[in-house]
Amino acid sequence: MQIVILCGGKGTRMGKDLQGLPKALIPIGNKPIIWHIMKYYSCFGFNNFVLCLGYKGNEIEKYFRGQKEFNLRFVDTGVETNTGERMKLAGKYVDSEMFFATYGDGLSDVNLKTLLKFHNKHKRIATITAVRPRSTFGIVKIGSHTDIVNDFQEKPLLDHWINGGFFVFNKEIFKYIKRGDILEKESFSRMVEKKELAAFKHRGFWECMDTYKDNLRLNQLWEANDAPWVIWKGR
Repeated sequence: MQIVILCGGKGTRMGKDLQGLPKALIPIGNKPIIWHIMKYYSCFGFNNFVLCLGYKGNEIEKYFRGQKEFNLRFVDTGVETNTGERMKLAGKYVDSEMFFATYGDGLSDVNLKTLLKFHNKHKRIATITAVRPRSTFGIVKIGSHTDIVNDFQEKPLLDHWINGGFFVFNKEIFKYIKRGDILEKESFSRMVEKKELAAFKHRGFWECMDTYKDNLRLNQLWEANDAPWVIWKGR
């Protein structure tokens, strides 16, 4: 199975030390985040990647030039292109009837084989991995009449589920994507209307590298040898 990775982001919120790098090349330890993502998939036996390039895509291509670890195809999908159209443009390079897809800035310990079984069982066009995010703030519970704090939770898991990426798609998904689409908005909405979108609930580790602070946290996990996505031997 192939894996389509949306990796056209600019990383504008990554701080001055990392600005100018395409987001997918921002490092965790001694390797860029996209390498960590691809390494994770390869540990499950999936090693055929289609990279949807955008901002400074030539630098991503240059980084991997000559490597033999992954089977890569680079697709220039434009600098300002929305996620749906990026996926649509990658469609001509997808050979299998079913494929994985993910973002170039998210890490998880989701079991990809279990995710694939879930997708096959539910027989829908698309499966998203749903995760529960942590609050960015501490939650204060205050007595209704006393103004006294009854409980304080530091950045707890929230009750709702969000899209964590790590998708499984059938090729039929391309019928639901139109030019200019945001994948998570217009394209998914069309599938929701047809009840063709399933959600695999993942309760383990998941982290999206949106900001410089997120990058620091992922690097701290890496340096402490406590990175849940690292299921391979050696560093």
